[in-house]
Amino acid sequence: MNERLDATAVVADILRVFRERGDRHYGEQVTERQHALQCALFARERGESPALVAACLLHDYGHLVHDLGEDIAARGVDARHEEAGANRLSRWFPPEVVEPVRLHVAAKRYLCWKEPDYLAGLSAASRQSLQLQGGPMTPEEALEWEQNPHLEAALRLRRYDDQGKVTDLATPDMESYRPLLEALVR
Repeated sequence: MNERLDATAVVADILRVFRERGDRHYGEQVTERQHALQCALFARERGESPALVAACLLHDYGHLVHDLGEDIAARGVDARHEEAGANRLSRWFPPEVVEPVRLHVAAKRYLCWKEPDYLAGLSAASRQSLQLQGGPMTPEEALEWEQNPHLEAALRLRRYDDQGKVTDLATPDMESYRPLLEALVR
């Protein structure tokens, strides 16, 4: 199979997962698919790199590939979706896409430590998951995390993640991101 066919097959599979499981809710008033599309739209509108737009689109992919249900946070379970998604995506995409996905939960924990108003602005579902994810970082964790080369991209993704919860926002569909994703498959 040639490289282009491989990229086509990879992206077709990712889009299939969003078609089949993207209507799940995760404690917010939007579905997983709506949330992904909103995050990607906001990133694209702000002129972010193709890799960061893709990371925004795919950041919660881990929620779609586990079979733990939609209400796991209410049951006190942290599925570590950021790791599940990043590990799966790392087979196909470069670190510029994968690492912000892997780090978007750590970015939330960091911002809760760094910016006092950030925690107060989180949605109820995000505050609930924060507790399962370890709560705000400690100063020691934050100082170590600040050395991560993907810190800035993860923080930008996190901001789009927080914004991408608008009920009934019109967005381009998943299919419109096919060329962008295919171009990034390695």
